[in-house]
Amino acid sequence: MGATERWPQAPAAGTEAAMEILLIIRFCCNCTYALLYKPIDRVTRSTLVLHDLLKHTPVDHPDYPLLQDALRISQNFLSSINEDIDPRRTAVTTPKGETRQLVKDGFLVEVSESSRKLRHVFLFTDVLLCAKLKKTSAGKHQQYDCKWYIPLADLVFPSPEESEASPQVHPFPDHELEDMKMKISALKSEIQKEKANKGQSRAIERLKKKMFENEFLLLLNSPTIPFRIHNRNGKSYLFLLSSDYERSEWREAIQKLQKKDLQAFVLSSVELQVLTGSCFKLRTVHNIPVTSNKDDDESPGLYGFLHVIVHSAKGFKQSANLYCTLEVDSFGYFVSKAKTRVFRDTTEPKWDEEFEIELEGSQSLRILCYEKCYDKSKVNKDNNEIVDKIMGKGQIQLDPQTVETKNWHTDVIEMNGIKVEFSMKFTSRDTSLKRTPSKKQTGVFGVKISVVTKRERSKVPYIVRQCVEEVEKRGIEEVGIYRISGVATDIQALKAVFDANNKDILLMLSDMDINAIAGTLKLYFRELPEPLLTDRLYPAFMEGIALSDPAAKENCMMHLLRTLPDPNLITFLFLLEHLKRVAEKEPINKMSLHNLATVFGPTLLRPSEVESKAHLTSAADIWSHDVMAQVQVLLYYLQHPPISFAELKRNTLYFSTDV
Repeated sequence: MGATERWPQAPAAGTEAAMEILLIIRFCCNCTYALLYKPIDRVTRSTLVLHDLLKHTPVDHPDYPLLQDALRISQNFLSSINEDIDPRRTAVTTPKGETRQLVKDGFLVEVSESSRKLRHVFLFTDVLLCAKLKKTSAGKHQQYDCKWYIPLADLVFPSPEESEASPQVHPFPDHELEDMKMKISALKSEIQKEKANKGQSRAIERLKKKMFENEFLLLLNSPTIPFRIHNRNGKSYLFLLSSDYERSEWREAIQKLQKKDLQAFVLSSVELQVLTGSCFKLRTVHNIPVTSNKDDDESPGLYGFLHVIVHSAKGFKQSANLYCTLEVDSFGYFVSKAKTRVFRDTTEPKWDEEFEIELEGSQSLRILCYEKCYDKSKVNKDNNEIVDKIMGKGQIQLDPQTVETKNWHTDVIEMNGIKVEFSMKFTSRDTSLKRTPSKKQTGVFGVKISVVTKRERSKVPYIVRQCVEEVEKRGIEEVGIYRISGVATDIQALKAVFDANNKDILLMLSDMDINAIAGTLKLYFRELPEPLLTDRLYPAFMEGIALSDPAAKENCMMHLLRTLPDPNLITFLFLLEHLKRVAEKEPINKMSLHNLATVFGPTLLRPSEVESKAHLTSAADIWSHDVMAQVQVLLYYLQHPPISFAELKRNTLYFSTDV
């Protein structure tokens, strides 16, 4: 409400003095409004104007960086104003007269009594409080129930070595997580259909409720990164987070507060009740971070491929062995997608490494900078990995207006005094999945698999055999093999030597980073003129995997393999056995059959462009309708007992070849 709406009304009758007083009051109100409200109001309007200008200004326009800087300054100013006047940041006073402020809060998964429980954790200036929302009858004011608290003066972080005595973290089965994702995607599609057909609100609400239940389960069961805290006077507590980023944020926030002169204390039941009661009003994170809680007009995120070049970093005070990792959000939690090489003994690493990252409804990109530790005594017993030190971390929003351009967008992200320069561009899924046959029939990329095997006089293309052999020789225990992106320039170099049939291929393979070799194999299958499991059979694979009767599904899925051309079938079976061997090392490489099916399924099996245009309306639909089914097809064969080419062909006589 503006100041003018609160002016006193002119009296029906009165003296001249009364009228003068009224004029003075109005004048004072006008001055107050002009001095206090107008400047901030102008900044707010300017911010909106700048945002609109950026939307309609080409990235390569000379004024674009200036507009970006102006928008950043304007937004930072408004954030500081809002933080100063935000009532949630006001101090809480306990009965003893102590004052404390809420510094940070969020939903974390706690492992308690061997089960996972979602908690709302509140970090105050002198205490960490773990609570859960009480179930109350409709209409009643909601409150939190305190599960435990630790004064920050008594809070310590156990070392990786000390975590050995703590209960071990057992990851949730991958196939169950994939099932949840499939259900969520299917429910999203149903909701969109209901809305498009103007369905009943009750039906939409029922679907939203089901989606929330599945998203909640996924949020509860997907985190695996342990975050342990200990009360020096007693009990330890274990949280599971989805990313090293969150763990670092919580640890840094607590350690910053612990630098102050804090005193240990015990809260009485009344004091604890007052503090817990204040949490509902003070909280800054209101809803569980699932898409069900998002407004309909919020961005659904990006589906496709994000190309990121990590150029360099500055701001390190002393030489170190440095590398960066890239994370993107997927289904409400973050996943590590790429890692640069370690740049040794430097204060100014220059990686200049390009990565291609698949996005599944992603809205944020995170960059974390680490110092590599080579001390084998510092092994985290939770995951059997050496603990590297985080030097800095930063996050940027993937704004479709900014990212969806043909040109590279270069930016600098600041993190704890460190500046990392990077570039990125986005390719939508429908664009990236277009297959362009090679004009040259002499190479291997973009050339029909039958042409390559006939030319080589081989059953399986040489490139597939060599990449598989190298991965099994020195990459089968690499954490995230096939999931972590290789450097794009290395992959392109390997592509060139395979296309040229260079005699130095083997030497180059032995020296190349293993993730680049894994990436080259994925690229080969992705650039085939048609997917390995063929365009013609795609609809039949989709129908076969949807069958509910096990015997009927078995007959159909085996029959479809028999129908493949021999070079495709032999290569598929060769790859299948390789991926099974990779999955046998899951305790070390963290790649299960389900992880591998997720990586390779959409590459080996996808609809033709004609079919995509006929059935799908958006990039999000592509993921929800098809990709999950593609994953399930490959997973079916990966979980199947060994499949023999000779046995399949022997049975061909008993089946029709028509599909």
